[in-house]
Amino acid sequence: MRDACVDLLLGSCCVVCGEPGRALCRPCTLLLPRGGRVSWPTPTPPGLALPVSAGEYDGALRLLVNAHKERARFVLARPLGQLLAAAVASLPPAPGGAGRVLVPVPSHARVVRSRGHDPMLRVARAAAARLRERGEPARVAGLLRSTRRAQDQTGLTSGERMTNLAGSMRCVRAPGDARAVVVVDDVLTTGATAREAQRALEAAGVPVAGIATVAATRRRLRPGADRPAPGDRL
Repeated sequence: MRDACVDLLLGSCCVVCGEPGRALCRPCTLLLPRGGRVSWPTPTPPGLALPVSAGEYDGALRLLVNAHKERARFVLARPLGQLLAAAVASLPPAPGGAGRVLVPVPSHARVVRSRGHDPMLRVARAAAARLRERGEPARVAGLLRSTRRAQDQTGLTSGERMTNLAGSMRCVRAPGDARAVVVVDDVLTTGATAREAQRALEAAGVPVAGIATVAATRRRLRPGADRPAPGDRL
């Protein structure tokens, strides 16, 4: 009844199942992943820090990420933050009990203006809040800036993505405690974006303890190829 009233007043519905009411209904919430898993991309960029995601970029996770990012369904930041927090918590513990420092992958300023919001920053803040609720110190630090807007990466191979993104980020400052820095993003695909963020941080003397994302794509490569098989996602 409550969800029906919300839909009547706001015209809302669950982005996963379409049920009138909340942007994410309770039954669909209960089906979301509760932990994280190691998600090495194939092929893996050399030197990439340990990547962990909450689940595969498909089904509910894909719908949630896209609705929040492209359709400004801001209420979804909380469940997405919980998924990201689960991925962060699955990384090895911070040394010496240090709190996690979540560093969002930056969007170019023009992209943020065109969307009207910074989705990754909002999700990172929700993830840090969730970790603190669970008793793990965590904070968000905007250490990275986009120095240029890379070309559209659709259809590019892993190597082409690395070249496209090379030098596209810089670290603007160092955190107070650099022992537990985690690069966070919504989706891990080839790992090129995460690797560039890691490079920019490490170039400024900030070690990266891991990569955490809401979701990761599953790429199946043809033997001897650096491109997904036909029909696979990039």
